[in-house]
Amino acid sequence: MTTAVDARPAALRAIAAASDHLRGLQDPAGWWKGELETNVTIEAEDIFLRRCLGILDPGQAQRTARWIRSRQQPGGAWANFHQGTPDLSTTVEAYAALRLVGDAPQAEHMRRAAAWVTANGGLEAARVFTHMWLALNGWWSWDDTPALPPELLLLPAWVPLNIYDFGCWARQTIAALTIVRAHKPVRAAPFPLDELRTHRMPRVERSFGSWRGLFGWLDLILRRYEKRPLGWLRAAALDRAEAWIVRRQERDGSWGGIQPPWVNSILALTLRGYPLDHPVIVRALEGLDAFTIDDDAGRRLEACQSPVWDTALALLALADAGAPANDPALVRAADWLLDQEVRVRGDWAVRRPDLTPSGWSFEFANVNYPDVDDTAVVGLALRRVAHPNPDRLEAALQRARGWVEGMQSADGGWGAFDADNVNELCCQPPFCDFGAVVDPPSADVTAHALEFLAAEDALHTRAARRGLAWLRREQEADGAWFGRWGANYVYGLGAALPALAAAGASPSDPAMRRAVHWLAAHQNHDGGWGEDMRSYDDPAWAGRGQSTASQTAWALLALLAAGDRGPAVQRGVQFLVDTQRPDGTWDEDLYTGTGFPGAFYINYHLYRLVFPLMALGRYARGTGPQASASS
Repeated sequence: MTTAVDARPAALRAIAAASDHLRGLQDPAGWWKGELETNVTIEAEDIFLRRCLGILDPGQAQRTARWIRSRQQPGGAWANFHQGTPDLSTTVEAYAALRLVGDAPQAEHMRRAAAWVTANGGLEAARVFTHMWLALNGWWSWDDTPALPPELLLLPAWVPLNIYDFGCWARQTIAALTIVRAHKPVRAAPFPLDELRTHRMPRVERSFGSWRGLFGWLDLILRRYEKRPLGWLRAAALDRAEAWIVRRQERDGSWGGIQPPWVNSILALTLRGYPLDHPVIVRALEGLDAFTIDDDAGRRLEACQSPVWDTALALLALADAGAPANDPALVRAADWLLDQEVRVRGDWAVRRPDLTPSGWSFEFANVNYPDVDDTAVVGLALRRVAHPNPDRLEAALQRARGWVEGMQSADGGWGAFDADNVNELCCQPPFCDFGAVVDPPSADVTAHALEFLAAEDALHTRAARRGLAWLRREQEADGAWFGRWGANYVYGLGAALPALAAAGASPSDPAMRRAVHWLAAHQNHDGGWGEDMRSYDDPAWAGRGQSTASQTAWALLALLAAGDRGPAVQRGVQFLVDTQRPDGTWDEDLYTGTGFPGAFYINYHLYRLVFPLMALGRYARGTGPQASASS
């Protein structure tokens, strides 16, 4: 058995190598940004959009196709994460995009894909958004897609199912699609996709015994209305939707800094008559180019970019590794982060109109949607820096504290982007089959908010007390916490235990002991931890999966916060030491980031470096449960 005395020298060497590598990745402006890898629907939809707009460059299309082909599984399908379960809609979109760029249906990889699709329901069983892309290319009828009337944008905020009842990522996409669905554009492809059809339409639920069935009836009524809408009302709704979209374009050309509303907003505005040389469209397309990676592996797009999040995590990692508070790298990062504070009102103000604007978003440009998670972690990072202008830093942290406290939901927890965004009716309309569409409080975001409030000496406040009570209530019976934005229970524990420790919980606290027992029971034989994304759909996968560097680090952060330095910690540290690459980082092909549980996942390429460095740093420094309050 490795002892603490044996492991610490090796951990220190690993820390030095990882720190050097991380420092080398910092931009001169002060920020860090790792690649965000998702699934090939992002690339397929880029091909669909550019073909529709008449700007599909053949060379770019072939390089994009190379990337899509490289992600195909041996069985013919594509998945939403590395080594994941095959996904029908993703496979349909990938196949259709490859056909558009010239891959013949007789090609072996295409035959395997088509066979898998038809064996698993055919394109008829794909999700609604996939059907809309198919309809754009003439492979599906718009009349066979759910109604999505732009009149939705006319509903006031107090009416159920108004646009602000949906999570911010969903509302932006829905707003754009109301215009697309109203226009029903068709840019017919020069060939059919009959090889993907089963000619069996899925059953549409219509009944009076469930919300889903009732919305099935409502969809039928709305489809009939859409054949002959009230002219003046439809015109007003389309005008409102257009203005709503244009108002929310970010300075980098994006919408919310994420792909789904971005590509659909471009499509919507061009359907409203915006030419390709209109400044809004020019900015949008230039922004997409800035999200594009084109290398030997092929051309691919990031669905999002995470410089604020990555910079805050990198700053924390270097501080945990022993960098002094006045280290120039930390000060540069703090300067850049301070410049990114959001000082304008976004959609969050609909529910919190009296709250003073503050907070940080995830991306380079996203003033409409700062989020609690980024704000809390940025606050924790800034608190680790001896800034040459302390008054500026303190003012920003005071504003951030007030904003975080004000964004608390009624039940005591925190969601990511909005307060009280919990209307589950939003999940019932037929057009909402693409994953999470609301933003309720989650354990990981609540834990980060609590840890931030602890660092700001605000545990005495009503917000902190209510948040702590909420977090304790959310612990699972087996000792774990659900992880909303990272996979899954291991991530939830990696956030919750440092928060409990920061709030004063002792290692003997029953919640701590149950959590430590869960982690010990789920440690792999190699000493690491891993949790497959399938745990979101199948409880049998909870805490199970191939060991990864980031998930091992999350488990170690949790155990160290609980005051545990026993065999499980020693074996976890040894796993990180043994698997570190010569360049100081770690390999991690598996996805550990979550966009929508059960639907959309992310491989944050910087996670494999920053989280192991945090964990090793806290281990080597002997960080205990009280010291973790500053983590």
